[in-house]
Amino acid sequence: MGILEIIILGIIQGIAEFLPISSSAHLIIFRDLFGIGDGIHENVALCLDIALHLGTLLAIGIYFFKDFITMIRTGFTKGIKDKEGKMLWFLVIATIPAAIVGVLFEDIIEKAIRTNYILIACALAIMGIIIYLADRRSKQTNNLEKMTWKQALIIGCSQVFALIPGFSRSGTTIATARTLKINREDAAKFSFFLSAPVVLGAVTLHLLKSETWAIIGNNVMIFIVGILVAFIAGLLCIEFLLKYLRKHDFKLFMWYRILLAFIVLCMVIF
Repeated sequence: MGILEIIILGIIQGIAEFLPISSSAHLIIFRDLFGIGDGIHENVALCLDIALHLGTLLAIGIYFFKDFITMIRTGFTKGIKDKEGKMLWFLVIATIPAAIVGVLFEDIIEKAIRTNYILIACALAIMGIIIYLADRRSKQTNNLEKMTWKQALIIGCSQVFALIPGFSRSGTTIATARTLKINREDAAKFSFFLSAPVVLGAVTLHLLKSETWAIIGNNVMIFIVGILVAFIAGLLCIEFLLKYLRKHDFKLFMWYRILLAFIVLCMVIF
């Protein structure tokens, strides 16, 4: 695999992980249909996937470093009596559904759907419309300070659908938060917060295996470049989306998802 391909895939991961457009669908489409990184050895693909997820995890950790430190410190000292402490335990509650389903069914879903490009295209288009309508029809009357544990759990349950390529983890959680009338910026921020434990858990499961370190050792350059590119792209993307949503809705992302779905369908059918 060439450095250029690693950079392209790193940029795709960094952008698509945080924008509501589905990173898993984009990596599948660019690899399988557009041929970027296609045909690489299974071990190299695993190394790159871990690197890309570590890069986006690092972007979340750096961008929201103060928020996470405050949440953890306050959560264990004051508990739910403080708004920051409450947010920590809301994230724990919201993470449980996706963690359980991910451990039990992620591999099954991956094998069943990964090459079903028509289903992925349909998920891209349909979820794009859902995100837009959920935002358009919901008022912005709530924020993170007013969030309840029930709302956090509902958002967490919606994250389960992100296991299906095309739905988008950020897309499903933001759409659900907007349905609960949480304002756009806070909906995106909670989605970013929620991605941290999920990505951390997935990466940790891989790193606990001794063979993973051997694979990384044999592909050090791919690993380092993948992390750096995904980190930089992710950091910029977080900043962009939070500013963008202060004045704009999700129409741009809806039309992009529909266009990409149309391109995929044309490539598969014709």
